[in-house]
Amino acid sequence: MYRSLAETIKVIINGQPINEERKAILQPLIDFIQLKANSRQDINLNFICTHNSRRSHLAQVWAQVASMRANIPKVYCYSGGTEETELFPKVVETLIHQGFHIFSVANVDNPIYAIKYSDNALPIIGFSKKYDSPFNPASAFAAVMTCSQADSGCPFVAGAEKRIPIIFEDPKISDGTPEQAMVYAERSLQIAAEMCYVFSMIKG
Repeated sequence: MYRSLAETIKVIINGQPINEERKAILQPLIDFIQLKANSRQDINLNFICTHNSRRSHLAQVWAQVASMRANIPKVYCYSGGTEETELFPKVVETLIHQGFHIFSVANVDNPIYAIKYSDNALPIIGFSKKYDSPFNPASAFAAVMTCSQADSGCPFVAGAEKRIPIIFEDPKISDGTPEQAMVYAERSLQIAAEMCYVFSMIKG
């Protein structure tokens, strides 16, 4: 893992405690992962938000890193939306600032990024897509709903083995304000802390 990213995670672990209310919200995801780990099955997680532009990508990226850090094998993290837009540039900027190495794969209307947490690990591919894109798993996955609009507007996710709502406040509320960078950083760190907590609870 990149040193700057490891330092970010160290700060998170030491300074971002998870309260009991959030632990209860996260428990169904822990239970799903533990069940799959116990039976040595692939652990497919599809994080879903309306536009697949902010929270779902942050959750996908941090969950993948958290699983690696906790040495939980066979974890495959995806993201999708009820609509296809683009990975919001401030998310890319925030992740870079927090220690990831990110480079453009395709500079198109819906850009494609390679998001790396280590020189020798496969990159996480980041781009906006619908949750049922061929890029994502078609079955045997947990649909983790990261925004209330997607949770209420998408009552059925085809192929999902389990549906788990874990709602995060949208950092989009800060767009165009002086607080934007701070809000995006805070939301990213919150998601990172919660994903690290989830995987720290998995027993091998």
